[in-house]
Amino acid sequence: MSPAAGGAGAGAERIAAAFANSGKRAALMPYLMGGFPDLATSRAIGEAYAQAGADLVELGVPFSDPLADGPVIHAADTAALAAGTTVGDVLGVGRALAPHVAVVLMCYANPIYARGFGAFAQALADHDVSGLIVPDLPLEEAPALREACDAHGIALVPLVAPTTPPERLQRICENARGFVYAVSVVGTTGERGALDAGLTDFLRRTQEAAGDVPVAVGFGIATPEQAAAAADAGAAGVIVGSRLVRAAGETDDPAAEVRALVAGLADALRAPSAEALR
Repeated sequence: MSPAAGGAGAGAERIAAAFANSGKRAALMPYLMGGFPDLATSRAIGEAYAQAGADLVELGVPFSDPLADGPVIHAADTAALAAGTTVGDVLGVGRALAPHVAVVLMCYANPIYARGFGAFAQALADHDVSGLIVPDLPLEEAPALREACDAHGIALVPLVAPTTPPERLQRICENARGFVYAVSVVGTTGERGALDAGLTDFLRRTQEAAGDVPVAVGFGIATPEQAAAAADAGAAGVIVGSRLVRAAGETDDPAAEVRALVAGLADALRAPSAEALR
């Protein structure tokens, strides 16, 4: 993996190891809203993810205007903020999970700008967070944050969508760190009945642009069957969010509920591909 493609530092190395050593057809990355349904329970949920077979955890910082997120995660944002959850609280959850699983923070740009790029990247490093996803950071504003992240060993993970033009896709992917987050659908996060018919072609184009950097797919994946289908389509990683956040808010024992769901997703990704079974 070249420095230009994969970045350098402990965070990128740990993410690479998580993908390479998953023991599955695709690494599994469940999403966790920090502070939902409360801070202690969110930590327990993250630990349950790791116990059930997660290779990485995408750890969300609650934000008042989560433009990329659908109603389930938006509601979790609102609840976590109402409970007083701070960026520092979520980083504390990240530090607690880091001994068990690679942690990639998902944070909207405003809190990062408020703290300053260097200070924010330093805080991630201090809490053993491996990577950072910023869904509302455009390509043109990414270099300064990427430089700060590189300096502190944090992988700045870019996002691409099916509508990303080829030239822009190439520019985004050639500066990827850790992995490329491929948004499977046009729209916000949320459960869907089926994966997009064009997913295989989208992942192929993205992987060609990304080179050695793995491509993980998210948005709309909720079931073991959909996770397996994403791996069959060529995803090196599978991200599941709204289904797990919904489960965490609907039960009296969130950790046990999500542990079972993640175990089912992990088993589906360990199973042979549909092609191999023919």
